[in-house]
Amino acid sequence: MSETNTQPDAQALQSRLEQAHRQVDNLRARQRDLEQQLQAAGRNNDRMKGLLEATRGQIDQLKQALEADGQPPFTFATIIGYREPRERTEGREIAAATAAGCDVLHSGRKLRVSVSPLIAPEQLVPGSEVLLNENYTIIAVLQPEGTGEIARVKEVLPDGRLVILVRGEEERVVRLSPGAEAPQDGEPAVRSGDAVVVDLRTGTATEVVPLSEVEDVVLEETPDISYQQIGGLAEQIEQIRDAVELPFLHAELYREHGLRAPKGILLYGPPGCGKTMIAKAVATSLAEDSGNGAFFLNIKGPELLNKYVGETERHIRVIFARARERASEGSPVVVFFDEMEALFRTRGTGVSSDVETTIVPQLLAEIDGVESLDNVIVIGASNREDMIDPAILRPGRLDVKIRVQRPSAEGAREILAIHLGDAVPLRPALVTQHGGHAQARSALISSVVQRLYPEQAGFMSGAVLSNIVDRAKKLAIKEYLAGAEQEEMKGITEGHLIEAIEQELAEQRAMIARIGGQA
Repeated sequence: MSETNTQPDAQALQSRLEQAHRQVDNLRARQRDLEQQLQAAGRNNDRMKGLLEATRGQIDQLKQALEADGQPPFTFATIIGYREPRERTEGREIAAATAAGCDVLHSGRKLRVSVSPLIAPEQLVPGSEVLLNENYTIIAVLQPEGTGEIARVKEVLPDGRLVILVRGEEERVVRLSPGAEAPQDGEPAVRSGDAVVVDLRTGTATEVVPLSEVEDVVLEETPDISYQQIGGLAEQIEQIRDAVELPFLHAELYREHGLRAPKGILLYGPPGCGKTMIAKAVATSLAEDSGNGAFFLNIKGPELLNKYVGETERHIRVIFARARERASEGSPVVVFFDEMEALFRTRGTGVSSDVETTIVPQLLAEIDGVESLDNVIVIGASNREDMIDPAILRPGRLDVKIRVQRPSAEGAREILAIHLGDAVPLRPALVTQHGGHAQARSALISSVVQRLYPEQAGFMSGAVLSNIVDRAKKLAIKEYLAGAEQEEMKGITEGHLIEAIEQELAEQRAMIARIGGQA
């Protein structure tokens, strides 16, 4: 009986348990549906948020467009100058005449306008562009465009204004804007010959343009060549020191005797004999004597010539303006014209166009103008002195004329001793043979001189002797490298010098024969 009652109870419990499982499964399915609906709602919410932000941006853009459509147009103007406020004279001036303001150029008219309190007065640089509102008040200072008309500075006036050349030879006076490039290393902001960007409407030079044109013509340097580095020209060095250094070192004594320093020196003679080195040594010696340094203006002739009428003459004026500027600082200045006959040949000898008819007078005027200046000397070098205009060579211009001849045998020894110095390595066997480095060096120099003089004296120059030594050095290096860099194979020998002499003389003879064949 009891077993019969138990079975229905178990079946009822089993049925209830299965029903509970079904309810749990239904709840889980419903949870999954709710989670999916929640995720879909979140995605919809993000999409709506994006749409709202995009709509807000469009609304702001439309609002700005509506505000811009309602604004009056701004106009451009160019600053002429800022006017500081000052005290007003009662009964004689109105407030507008003494209040702070800015003079601008607007549509061809000169206006005095007010300035927004948000703009500092130091921002209002002459030549800059500004924005004006409908009340003609400056509300913004614009960045400079960096474009404009190029002009050349002819002269810098004592008050800082510039005399410029524009559109040919037309002269104008302008002011240099404070916004122009600041000077560096104590150099002036602008000097004669410089190129500037100008606004002729406002009379302002807004920028100094560093064109390379003048620098290509004038190479300014402080040489480091001394008289000790020049061999075989003791007589010429003494002449030039007497002509240049004595008037500089003993100026009072010269004035007492009524003598003046020479304004110019001509170094003439065959090419390669040391004319340029002498000119540089003069500048170095003057720098040592003065203690202030010296400047060497090396004029490169080919760049000086220009096909446009008046440009070469302008370059000559720039050259002497630079010399005057440096001389006014108390430093000696040497203006060196190499190959002088190419620039200042005798007038009337031109084949196609007699450009020298205007170039020579310009140089003469500048040399004569140097007479009132101190510390400036003109040195010319030429191997065709017969082609230089006689007016340049007369006393009072190029006063001193020094012939730089080909080196004698003794001069060749001095030149070789400089280029074949104590530091040059010699072959150990050669040093041992002569009992020391100095004796071996002296023997090599004597051997070279004996082979060159007197038969080859007509070919010799300082440049040729220097080239012979350089050839011998190269031959010694090649032999050392070919000998597995053994120390006993290092250094110059007499054989290297002999081979170098033969190569150099062969080139010289071939060149002379070629020139003779063309003639």
